[in-house]
Amino acid sequence: MPPSTDLLQGTLDVLILKTLALEPMHGWGVAQRIQQISKDVLQIGQGSLYPALHRLEYKGWIESDWGASDNNRRAKYYSLTRKGRKQLEAELATWERLSTAIALVLETPAS
Repeated sequence: MPPSTDLLQGTLDVLILKTLALEPMHGWGVAQRIQQISKDVLQIGQGSLYPALHRLEYKGWIESDWGASDNNRRAKYYSLTRKGRKQLEAELATWERLSTAIALVLETPAS
């Protein structure tokens, strides 16, 4: 098992929003997709994932509905709302500015 990677505060929210922008899915599917796309670097535990999903739903950025999973079990499916799409765009713009600034600092030669 690879070492766990701590996420910057707020990063989990944008990862969830971006994942749900692809298609609605249940919580376990969100965690699996993030892990798969990150090539197993990012592993989101249930203790972090479900509170984040509830927080995003409370903010109105995602909504949920009950449905049947692939193995025909009852599961809560989450989808992005219009408000969530706008928030995702804002978060991605912020992330771009932040990552560019961090790259500039890290690329500066040490004296």
